Amino acid sequence: MKKKSRLTAKTANKYDLYEESVQNVDFEVEFISKIYKKKNKASCSSIREDFCASAKISSAWVQNKKGNVAYAIDLDQKILDFAKKSFKKDLSEDQLNRIKLLKGNSLSKQTPKVDCISAFNFSYWVFKERSQLIKYFKNTHRNLKRNGLLMLDAFGGYEAHQELEEKTEYKTFTYCWDQSKFDPITNHLTCYIHFEFKDGSSINKAFEYKWRLWSLPEIKECLLEAGFKSIDIYMQGWDDEKDEETEEFYKMTSCDADPGWIAYIIASK
Repeated sequence: MKKKSRLTAKTANKYDLYEESVQNVDFEVEFISKIYKKKNKASCSSIREDFCASAKISSAWVQNKKGNVAYAIDLDQKILDFAKKSFKKDLSEDQLNRIKLLKGNSLSKQTPKVDCISAFNFSYWVFKERSQLIKYFKNTHRNLKRNGLLMLDAFGGYEAHQELEEKTEYKTFTYCWDQSKFDPITNHLTCYIHFEFKDGSSINKAFEYKWRLWSLPEIKECLLEAGFKSIDIYMQGWDDEKDEETEEFYKMTSCDADPGWIAYIIASK
């Protein structure tokens, strides 16, 4: 029996590592379906995944239910090529026909109108000016069907303003989240993802993010100005006994000043 080669910086694919350590696609697909049905008393069948990277949400979406349609948008041709290669391995011919990979800028890209648009992993924070953020939200509003939903995520708490590094151990590698630089005057934040391996090798700065740390009130105000009629905030739950986050998110209008939190923002057209 051939021995499986050990994962190292030379043999690892950074996109595969990202998917394993950052994304929880099954949860996000279920969350989109659940929230849409709760808001509209109907099933969500079409989505648009902005800043899609490897488009795993779109891939899972068309696999989740026959007839589901997805549009996946990103500026980076390299990651779209990676996604296309993955699709050929993971999707049937019918599923491939129901997913569209599109190179373009989510700020202005037009697609057929959909039930839901997602911009997860804080990707929309690339827009650092208020006018830019509102322009993006207006574009999503244009590309949603009547009663459509825009779903975003955000993080915060006083730890979000700190320069720090957190490591999470996985079976074959270590994921390192590096909040490298924060400017309290502009709220501009530079973060990196590094990967470390058991042989001592590493992929330093595998991913770089230059964002503005937007607060929930700022995001809500921009969404309303862009034309959305209502905004709901879902905060991540906490297990007091285990002293850790849960996978449940709860609709809330106020919460405690935690050191770190993650939220989903649901904007209704």
